Amino acid sequence: MSHNRTDIDIAQSNEMHHIKKIAANLNIQEDDLEMYGKYKAKLPLSFLSPEKISKSNLILVTAMTPTPAGEGKTTTSIGLTEGLNKIGKKATVVLREPSLGPVFGIKGGAAGGGFAQVVPMEDINLHFTGDFSAIEKANNLLSALIDNNIQSKTNSLGIDPRTIVWKRVMDMNDRALRSIVIGLGGTANGIPREDGFNITPASEVMAILCMSENFADLKQRLGNIFIGYTLQRAPIYARDLKAENAMAILLKDAIKPNLVQTLEGNPAIIHGGPFANIAQGTNTIIATKMGMSLSDYVVTEAGFGADLGAEKFLNIKCVSAGLKPKALVLVATIRALRHHGGAPKEEYNTPSIDRVSEGFSNLEKHIENCKGFGLNPVVAINAFPSDTEEEVKFIQGKCKALGVNAVVAKGWADGGEGMKDLAQAVVEVIDSGVNHFMPLYDWKSPVKEKIETIATKIYGANGVIFSKKALIDLRRIDKLGLNELPICMAKTQKSFSDNDKLLGRPTGFEVEVREFEYAVGAGFIIPILGKMMRMPGLPATPASAHMEIDDNGVISGLS
Repeated sequence: MSHNRTDIDIAQSNEMHHIKKIAANLNIQEDDLEMYGKYKAKLPLSFLSPEKISKSNLILVTAMTPTPAGEGKTTTSIGLTEGLNKIGKKATVVLREPSLGPVFGIKGGAAGGGFAQVVPMEDINLHFTGDFSAIEKANNLLSALIDNNIQSKTNSLGIDPRTIVWKRVMDMNDRALRSIVIGLGGTANGIPREDGFNITPASEVMAILCMSENFADLKQRLGNIFIGYTLQRAPIYARDLKAENAMAILLKDAIKPNLVQTLEGNPAIIHGGPFANIAQGTNTIIATKMGMSLSDYVVTEAGFGADLGAEKFLNIKCVSAGLKPKALVLVATIRALRHHGGAPKEEYNTPSIDRVSEGFSNLEKHIENCKGFGLNPVVAINAFPSDTEEEVKFIQGKCKALGVNAVVAKGWADGGEGMKDLAQAVVEVIDSGVNHFMPLYDWKSPVKEKIETIATKIYGANGVIFSKKALIDLRRIDKLGLNELPICMAKTQKSFSDNDKLLGRPTGFEVEVREFEYAVGAGFIIPILGKMMRMPGLPATPASAHMEIDDNGVISGLS
């Protein structure tokens, strides 16, 4: 079960196929690829086929409430794809692109792990095909246009600098840029005002790229970005600055999904990467539909626990794009169950049937929530060396009593071979036709009602408190005509509640909406629960400190 090789060792020792071979398996000609070297390519949007999409089987991978290290959704998604192909199914995995901030900060990489990885691992974790860079440039072009307009004597829109909500972005953890003052140094350098940077995955341009159906839709959504108000309190949008075409020009390649491969030579599409605790936390609609246009089974993931990633994937992305998942895989780890059962961090790997039993309430609530969407999940017990047979059997027994199959997933240690059981279980659920996806709420319901539905049904809260600022924001949302947009909750990933200390399955709590943001271009309202970090900082010893590159360009230390 255990191996001591690092992820990058495994990835580098793997013999990759030329990307044209991966494309050929999807019936794509070499001439139709836009190749970025030998192992990466962009896929043209002309391959999107509504007819094929309607026949393909979409599988969502989500998870129980995670420990800080995460429970292995990406590893499970990649491993499940390998497993499906091993049992003779034509499957593609569709994932988000990693952000450079976490790569150099804590994680050191996010391309799966062990023998369930996507490759070329270094490229995917670093600049890849330049999508994040393009998003950053489009975002910051709008920032430059805003400040230029405030400075302008001739084309001024009369923007009130105090109301500007648009921030600059960069794809790095840099806490010193969170809150800054710009325009210092005299009249030639602009009008001084408060500003700040978010990390690129938190940009609305990222959210828009992920929600767009095609290039025309992308342009329209970019034009709909809300910037702030004029001195007369009239709303200002990016289209008022005639920004959408120039921004779209910068995204002309970034809108095309990226084709790479798994360690076992199966197709992987990687595209977009919004945060899951603030934005929608899932790859682009175009990438998901591209996978479905090219293969019979598509495995995709949504960030953090099911209360965040899956809830947003199902209520926002699926409704917007007209997608209906046929199966849902809920990743659980025994160490996360111990964590929710009260184990301190240093005892996550210490077997304890009592703690697993205590922590099961968290997984049970996630199972209930999945069923609330009309989806009977398959629980994937992502295997770790410290798991005991007793703990595994306990979980399987508890899940069986809830009418749910729990299967041990050994993708990290054994690749596709260790995931055949899970693949078989997923196919059985799809073939049985028991799942009939239904969203949790109607987008047309009142904003407060939609939020209360999520808080009570998904989180298990007694109710929702709206702060004074939140109530003022609600009036603005009404005035701007945004009431019929879906809800994208900004909440901690560490708990069902808005208090990250409440583990397991908390009860008897209320959540508080502190304020609202609205991503008009992306098409959702963002209630802010608690304090949300849009520009992370680096830890005392960043992951970058352990990375090296030799004279031949071989990288080590990228976990």
